[in-house]
Amino acid sequence: MVLQYKLKKESERAWKDYPGKDKLEKLGISVDKCDFRLLNEDKSKILAEKGSYEKVMKRFRQIEFFKHRK
Repeated sequence: MVLQYKLKKESERAWKDYPGKDKLEKLGISVDKCDFRLLNEDKSKILAEKGSYEKVMKRFRQIEFFKHRK
């Protein structure tokens, strides 16, 4: 799965792959100021629509739980 982000105030800009919270904060960007989305590995299907970091990560954990469940 691929997590992508973009700044909320720059809605027309392209989505960027999420480098991690530490690297984002080094650029001076807070996760509160960004929208996130979750895609499959091929980036062909959106698994979680645009939303906050917490909302998208909650969906990520749900997918991982059911993927590894037997």
